[in-house]
Amino acid sequence: MPRRYKDMTPEEQRAHDIARVRLPRHGEVLGVLEQRHGASRCSVRGLDGKTRICRIPGRLKRFLWVREGDIVLVQPWEFEGDKKADIIFKYKPVQVRILQSKGHLDKLSDVEEF
Repeated sequence: MPRRYKDMTPEEQRAHDIARVRLPRHGEVLGVLEQRHGASRCSVRGLDGKTRICRIPGRLKRFLWVREGDIVLVQPWEFEGDKKADIIFKYKPVQVRILQSKGHLDKLSDVEEF
């Protein structure tokens, strides 16, 4: 039976986080949350250079708390995909460091150090 995350030692938690870093796939884009607008809407600047108005879908509203400067994964909409998107994942600071070490965040020039 697998152990729960909170019962693991810090070294085991770190190894677990490294193995579980989610990467973009099928049109998803990494981005930095620039500004919160309220009503679960935010401005996110993506690695593709576009700034999109993003929303947090209803199924994630209670579980996904974001702040300015957070690294998030967004799914552009099929209609108006250059302007609008959904935030589908928020990276923890450990995961952001792993993404930086693997070179996935090289295009973001002003990512804050964690």
